[in-house]
This record gives sequence, C-alpha cells and structure tokens, in this order.
Amino acid sequence: MGRARGAGYGGGNDEREQTLNQLLVEMDGFEANEGIIIVAATNRKDVLDPALLRPGRFDRQVTVPSPDSRGREKILGVHARKLPTGPDVDLRIIARGTPGFSGADLANLVNESALAAARIGRRLVTMEDFEKAKDKILMGAERRSMVRTKTQLEKTAYHEAGHALVGSLLPKCQPVYKATIIARGGAGGMVMSLPEMDRLNFYRDECHDELAMTMAGKAAEIFKYGEDQVSNGPSGDIQQASSLARAMVMRWGMSDLVGNIDYSEAAEGYSGRTSGLSTSAGTKELIESEVRTFVQDGYDLALKTITDNKMRFENLAQGLLEYETLTGAEIKKVMEGEVLNRDEDEDDSTSAGGTPSVTAIPKTKPKSKLSDGGMEPEPSV
Repeated sequence: MGRARGAGYGGGNDEREQTLNQLLVEMDGFEANEGIIIVAATNRKDVLDPALLRPGRFDRQVTVPSPDSRGREKILGVHARKLPTGPDVDLRIIARGTPGFSGADLANLVNESALAAARIGRRLVTMEDFEKAKDKILMGAERRSMVRTKTQLEKTAYHEAGHALVGSLLPKCQPVYKATIIARGGAGGMVMSLPEMDRLNFYRDECHDELAMTMAGKAAEIFKYGEDQVSNGPSGDIQQASSLARAMVMRWGMSDLVGNIDYSEAAEGYSGRTSGLSTSAGTKELIESEVRTFVQDGYDLALKTITDNKMRFENLAQGLLEYETLTGAEIKKVMEGEVLNRDEDEDDSTSAGGTPSVTAIPKTKPKSKLSDGGMEPEPSV
C-alpha cells in the first residue's frame, strides 16, 4: 500500500493509490486525530512513497537489523525456555555459531533440534541435536536415499575437496564450517563457511579470496579429470561468483577501470521512482570485462592453490570419501594426512568448525542428574 505512486497499472484511479492518498491526508495532523499513533513496518524501504517519510507522518524510523551474538543468545533463551535441554547445551556457543540468523531462523533452529532429538527417542535435546538442526537449516535436509555410483561420489568428493582446500588455505576466506558429500537440498555435496564473528563489511581482498573459493570446485574437477570431463556441477558456483563480481564492480567501486560509480540502478532499470540510468555500450562492455576478469582471477588463484597443494587435495578428497562429512577442525587434520579418531574429536566437532573463538567459551553446568547417571528433563511450570 505504501509503494511509490505512479508505478501502478491503474494510474491515479488505482485503489491502492487512493488508499495511500487518504492515509496521507489523515496523517497530516488534524485535531480529530490527536492521541492516535500509527505504527508500520516494511522490509522494502526503497520502494516507499517519499511522502510517507516526511516530517509529520512517520517521524521516527527504527531500523531492525539481524541480531548480533548477544541478541541471538537472548532470542535462543526465549525459544528454548520450555525445552528440556541436556547439560552440554550452551546457548552462547550456539549463538556464536549462527551469525546472520534472524529471530525466525533461531526459532526454527530450536524446533528442528527438538524434532531431531524426538526422532531417535532422546528425552533431552543435546548439543548434537542443535548441530544437526543447524546443518539442516544451512545446507538443507540430508538425502541419503539418493542413489549415486562410485564414480559420481568420487567426482563429488574432489569437487568439494577443492572448495574446502582453498577455503582453508587462503587467509581472507571465511573459516570452513563443514564439508560433506552427502546430498543435501538440491546439491550433491556442499562446503559451508561461517564467519567467526558477525560480518559487517566486505573488503576487496576478502572478496577476491571468496571468488577463488567459489571457483575452486570447477578448478578441482579440471585439475583432476581434465577440461573435457568438467560437469555442470559448478553452475551454482558460477552464478554465485558472477553475482559477487558484479557487486564488486557495479556497486562497491572495487574496480580501478570502472571507478567509483554505482551502475546497479542502470542494470536493474525501472525501479518505480526513477526511469533508471542509461549507460553506453562501451561502459557495459567494460563492466562485463571487469566481471569476467575478477571471476577468472579467482579461478586462476584456486587452480594455483590446488596445484601447489596436490597431496593435501588428494588427502582431503579421500577423507571425504571415507568419512562423508568433515568439520572444519577435521578438514585441517585430514589435509595433513592425520587419521581421525571420531571419539576423541567429538568435542571439537560440536563447535562451528572447531574455531577457537567458539570453543573457548566455557560450558554451562549440568541442570540435574538422576542417581544412576541418567538425565531427566525439568518439569515446566
């Protein structure tokens, strides 16, 4: 209803615009409206009619971003209040391992963890259940029933090993949280990265390393099997890399040739408020040339990293074939040829990639225990 006028199909007689006009009249501050407060919310401030935001209408604007680590901990405490949790559950660790999660994501995380515990008949929700729920939200549900040949699994392992290797070795990449060759969602395998802290800005060197990690899957396939054996698996990687490169060139001014000019509106065209900027054919060619250069540079860096670390790459691929899923701490061990002992590494695997900033937080004390060592949920009031 608050969308900018003039963008509708019915012109001035559009019912939505008439409603907006009437609302603007009523909000002008007549005596009959004294004592009335109007509150509204939107996630598309960019398409609102400018008249709504003028003084005397919506005077105060409150921005509600995604919660930070402390906010996520408080939100988790609200949703997990009536949940019977085990003594190993620490909401601070969960909050630190879920950067970027909204309140709805955190509520879904608590519900999924309870379902994960109920499926195996567990009376208490443990940290393992929260990790399973986080994996499901971040990477999609497991599809273990998906039938794949040994060759397909091997190619998937080398593809994901490329992502994990480059993401672990390049200094500006986000820490690798988990790598898996189990089919999840619509993907045959996946490597997830999570920042150690909430990400506020994107920096140029970080973006170039992220491009390299994104293109590492295709570089790994070509390095292992040759250019003629590359699959359509990297299609999602190419889309992600192209989107990031275009943002660097067209919005963030990270291209020396294109300069500090925002061309995103020209690419998006008509936005409802303006008719969009027009760019020359030469500028469009320059932008696409820079985007292609950024992506190609990322691919070349990924291929060089894999070539310089052939043994680590091979170890990681074989480790994925053997264990199917590796955490961030396990990836570092497997790359160096170490044999995993899952019983000893169990504590490390519960953290977000085994990063020190998460595991250094002390765990909470047990709530209650039975005399025989079993755990009993506390009764809810």
